[in-house]
Amino acid sequence: MKATPVQPSGAALREFAAGARDTIPMMVGAAPFGVIFGTLVTASPLSLWHGQFMSLAVFAGSAQFIAVGLIASQASFAVIWATTLVVNLRHVLYSATLAPYVAHLPRRWRWTLAGFLTDEVFAVAYAHYQKRPPGETGPHYFFGSCLSMYLNWQMWTLIGLLFGAAFPGLKSLGLDFAMVATFIAIIVPQLVALRFVAAALASGVLSFAWQGWPYKLGLLAAVLVGVVVGMVLTLIENRPQAKNRLKNPKERTQ
Repeated sequence: MKATPVQPSGAALREFAAGARDTIPMMVGAAPFGVIFGTLVTASPLSLWHGQFMSLAVFAGSAQFIAVGLIASQASFAVIWATTLVVNLRHVLYSATLAPYVAHLPRRWRWTLAGFLTDEVFAVAYAHYQKRPPGETGPHYFFGSCLSMYLNWQMWTLIGLLFGAAFPGLKSLGLDFAMVATFIAIIVPQLVALRFVAAALASGVLSFAWQGWPYKLGLLAAVLVGVVVGMVLTLIENRPQAKNRLKNPKERTQ
């Protein structure tokens, strides 16, 4: 295992600042989403501090929205837990993708970065790591993205909690489309190969077709289908390369 690259304090600070800077577009997209969440809390059985504590401890927008809706409908704890677990299973895929780039870091860093990982942070961090070989980048860029997104979410949640009651029709203004646009911005740059396009189309179409399934299971099933489509196409694309290596033993020793 490679040793963790040691960065001088100045270089670490520059990496941290770069991570925060590159996350600004994602922060703008999350702002109205955070305000709407705070507004929903004011109309739910939860106290205001419950909503802020949820943002502080959970830090997962989609799961928080679902949890508030389920609490308002008096769902059981088991249903709330299971539903939010299903929705957040996509983070397993994020973690598996980023694992080669953070495996060399100390455990304290890996746990910290995992706790702050969101869709937006994944997009920023992965784009950064792809430009460098695995094991040669420190944690500071990733952490800069994490911390800026975390503080941004707390601020807009608080604004929604404080002023949401004064604007009860806020959700009807369509501000939540900003988060949809953010997800589009995350996905589109990744569609650089046929297998990625096919996986995205399969999961997108099926998630829409299966949206009536209970507890968001349709979303999970659509994600699994997308993963299978991507893996199958990847194996098909790599098969000719594997055959060529078998035909040319010298290539295996190079």
